[in-house]
Amino acid sequence: MRQAPRPALSRRALIGGIAAGAVVAAAAASPASAKPKACKPAKLVPGDLVVVPAPGGPTTAAAVARGVAILEGWGLRVELTEHALDTYGWLSAPDEERLADLQFALDHPEAKALMTARGGYGTTRIIDQVDFDGLADNPKLIVGYSDITALHLAANQATGLSSLHSPMVAWSSNNTAATAESLRTALMTADPVVLTRDPLEPTSAVEVAGTATGPLYGGNLSLLDAEPDDGNWPDLDGAILFLEDVDEARYRVDGMLTRLLRAGRFDDLAGIAVGQFSPDEHDEYTPGEWTMNEMLMDRLGGLGIPLIGGLKVGHGLDPRVMPLGTEATLDTAAGTLTIEAAVTD
Repeated sequence: MRQAPRPALSRRALIGGIAAGAVVAAAAASPASAKPKACKPAKLVPGDLVVVPAPGGPTTAAAVARGVAILEGWGLRVELTEHALDTYGWLSAPDEERLADLQFALDHPEAKALMTARGGYGTTRIIDQVDFDGLADNPKLIVGYSDITALHLAANQATGLSSLHSPMVAWSSNNTAATAESLRTALMTADPVVLTRDPLEPTSAVEVAGTATGPLYGGNLSLLDAEPDDGNWPDLDGAILFLEDVDEARYRVDGMLTRLLRAGRFDDLAGIAVGQFSPDEHDEYTPGEWTMNEMLMDRLGGLGIPLIGGLKVGHGLDPRVMPLGTEATLDTAAGTLTIEAAVTD
């Protein structure tokens, strides 16, 4: 593991260039601008480089070392950006430094994957200043979840590249050997990913029978709810939307889903997949109230589209890795969500 060198440009010059580029891009864009065609980065092979920025919250060197050891055990090389291990309040570093590190990672001409240090909070503070031209010129797999949902949405909207909803380099105690193997498979093979409903997952009872096929998008509900209506939302016409969240009260989840329903975000979906909704420990159930599952069914069960819950994807125990931006098939009878790989041979 080595720390990335300081880019040749000063941070001030780099941020100025990014801001200028964003202004030019915005001026050149038009409402009729078409999203780039869906595409996949190459799968990783031993010797490939993974670059690690921290666009959101801070982490610890010990947690990062655990993830680095896993990646290096597969023969991959790992390079941390300059501020990946910094702490600045509830952020990893000031906005301009996190932005410069993220831009450095996206533009990196040699790296084959960008795997974030952790999620936390902060990516939405900088995402509108990111220039994705370097990612389009040097395609790489973006890996992360939670706060990194904002990066998945923006990168896909700008480049059409698929990515991975996945645990990050700061390896959590929730992760298992099966979690690591699901990451290795998703990074280093072009095999389809098959996620199976787990009857032990709390959301496994969330279901509306049926099948659906379409591109798979989504991620953390709080981040989707925070995305501006004219932001980086994908085209969800005929798509399957994945949702998960953590430490949110049931009424808060109800409110976020209600806002998205009112905004028409679910109007043209083909199906919905539900992962781990880990509750807020202070959200105590009172008899007569809705449970999390009852509330999810109230908000999503009447849309007239297939709905599957119980997927081991999210902030809970023993999570799995999920491609985003590729074709998927939801089948409630089989209890599966089968997803094309995010990478190509």
